[in-house]
Amino acid sequence: MNHVASLYKMLNTGKPRMSLFGLVKKGVTLAAAGVMTVALSGCQGIVSSQSGSQIRIIDASPDAPGLDIYLNTSAVAYNLGFGTVTSYVPTDPGTYNISAAQAGTKQTLTTSKATFVTGTQYTILIGNVAASLSQLVLKDQSQAAPSGQIALRFIDQATRIAAQDIYLVPAGQKLTAITPVYTNITFSTNTGYLNIPTGTYTLVMVPTGTVPASDTVTTYSGPQVTYTGGSATTIIMIDQQIVTTPGLQVITAPDYTSPTATS
Repeated sequence: MNHVASLYKMLNTGKPRMSLFGLVKKGVTLAAAGVMTVALSGCQGIVSSQSGSQIRIIDASPDAPGLDIYLNTSAVAYNLGFGTVTSYVPTDPGTYNISAAQAGTKQTLTTSKATFVTGTQYTILIGNVAASLSQLVLKDQSQAAPSGQIALRFIDQATRIAAQDIYLVPAGQKLTAITPVYTNITFSTNTGYLNIPTGTYTLVMVPTGTVPASDTVTTYSGPQVTYTGGSATTIIMIDQQIVTTPGLQVITAPDYTSPTATS
């Protein structure tokens, strides 16, 4: 078989949670395929390009069942659940039919087609509500941001939240003293990579058009994060589950980390 072949199937717990197994292909072995979850540090990103392609999968659908992911007829991940971000795994360059099926079945829920190129990283993003499940294949940044900067890409997959303005509040400053890095982000928007000065920031989101004040109620306010110089990171807005009022949370997926960066 000249495309990705599955090596192990993770234990199915019956809950739609993460599962990623090691992959072995022609001359390329993944030694440790882990799973990255919410609020990951940049130290877990790719630090250099591989000779083949690299892919990862993100499940951003709030109500879809556990998902098995296939490239052509070969399974590459089992029983993925909401909020899962897999590690990058190697695959042979080429054109693939990508399908997401309900875990443990061959019932296909959504499909797409993509061509993977040598030395390039990709994200397969499964999003939207189960009734309208969709796939998006993204090319990820696999090289350093310009000197003295970081690259951040924001993708809105929150199905229940209105348009938001995005702020990155530097350490020691207040929301009222800065301007947003992106305004009016709505469902399915991909900002592309934004180059921002290296530093420590708190990610804050407020409804579009809000003029921040001392009593502003934010839609989302995250922890303070220090981003390493040159790093590239994807930040995905997703729904908050099991709440009476729709909420917003984010998952962070490192795309590139400088080989000289420290945790």
